[in-house]
Amino acid sequence: MTNKTETGEPVYALGLMSGTSLDGIDVALIRSDGERMYEFGPWITLPYAAELRQSLRRLIAVGPAIDEEKHGVAAVEVALTEAHSAAVIALLTEAGLQAEQIHVVGFHGHTIWHDPAHGATRQIGDGTLLAECVGIDVVNNFRSADMAAGGQGAPLASLYHCALVRDLGDSLALPLAVLNLGGVGNITWIGHGQGLLAFDTGPGCALIDDWLLSHFGQRYDYDGELAASGEVNEPVLARLMEDPYFSKLPPKSLDRNAFDASPVESLAAADGAATLVAFTAAAVARGLELCPERASQMLVTGGGRHNPVIMAALAQLSEIKVGPVEALGWRGDALEAEAFAFLAVRALQGKVLSVPETTGVPRAISGGVLHRAS
Repeated sequence: MTNKTETGEPVYALGLMSGTSLDGIDVALIRSDGERMYEFGPWITLPYAAELRQSLRRLIAVGPAIDEEKHGVAAVEVALTEAHSAAVIALLTEAGLQAEQIHVVGFHGHTIWHDPAHGATRQIGDGTLLAECVGIDVVNNFRSADMAAGGQGAPLASLYHCALVRDLGDSLALPLAVLNLGGVGNITWIGHGQGLLAFDTGPGCALIDDWLLSHFGQRYDYDGELAASGEVNEPVLARLMEDPYFSKLPPKSLDRNAFDASPVESLAAADGAATLVAFTAAAVARGLELCPERASQMLVTGGGRHNPVIMAALAQLSEIKVGPVEALGWRGDALEAEAFAFLAVRALQGKVLSVPETTGVPRAISGGVLHRAS
């Protein structure tokens, strides 16, 4: 494998993603020129150590009011960055690659709070430290330029979804909705021509995961077993759907902890899980109604697609064909990591990372911060 320059030639890039579900760190290798995909390399997930996962949960629970010194954000950031370094090294080792064969690493970091109403967001992750640890140039801080220009700073994977769809040519019926279902749900709607819209739909799996953790100490509902054994409480679901976010026009984005799940607290464990699944699916269905045209199908990426109860609820409430992104040959567990590798290549070339239709930014804008390896 040879590397190329930053002149628009295809290069090998690694992408890193630490999602709101707190499962761990995804790292994926691609080869791209920032416009098209030329190769999909190996990918792995490195689960979080329990102590780091708990530290991240603690910071996320505090939210925008966090006192960075009091809550020890700097120490968690170092631990998080070192974990990302370990993930990069593990993938290189597994694939038999050397650092000099990789052109750039796209490093999203981990979002501890997101407050688009006030034009602010906080992702932790030290790009300089990561570049030193892995010996590869790193691009991070993907959201700040967009937010400084008046955008929501999210979602950012939409241009990558568009690149994947473009590579399929005329074989795919449009409009298409790509739903990323992690802790938060977000949709990329891709229409004919240049038609594009992206926004957060509402809760993804975060509320369900929190429910399982509080009741059983489990990180998530394995195969949706608990939700499948319960019944949806329709009055509680209706209360949850009264949140004004759902009537707000896109583009729009959310913090992981944006929704108050207290209406569910009076329910039995199984009924609560079933109702939260229905809440996620109903939020997506409401989001689809805000798209310019009815999608022909919805393809789901992220951890939520592994839950058959969620997938069934999505199909029932959206009333369109729903399936995993693997139906198109995409890798649903690696897709977001791939997206940040793709965005890192684009950032190096000064290409657009977000547009008005994806984040609400007033004009198409690039972004990211480059950290050179010593």
